[in-house]
Amino acid sequence: MLKARVRARPIEGRANEALVRLVAGALGLPRGAVSMHQGDRSRTKRLEITGMDEAGVRARLTAL
Repeated sequence: MLKARVRARPIEGRANEALVRLVAGALGLPRGAVSMHQGDRSRTKRLEITGMDEAGVRARLTAL
């Protein structure tokens, strides 16, 4: 689980898009490699990340 906070307001998907950009940037991946898998209208989100395995994602996020 990762806690993140974005400044974008949850209007017309702006906060979701900001979260996707934030995670993609933190992982060093293109924006297209991160997508919303579940929770687009909820405070709890599930993202799908392609191009990196789970261990790589955990290692990069832990390093932050």
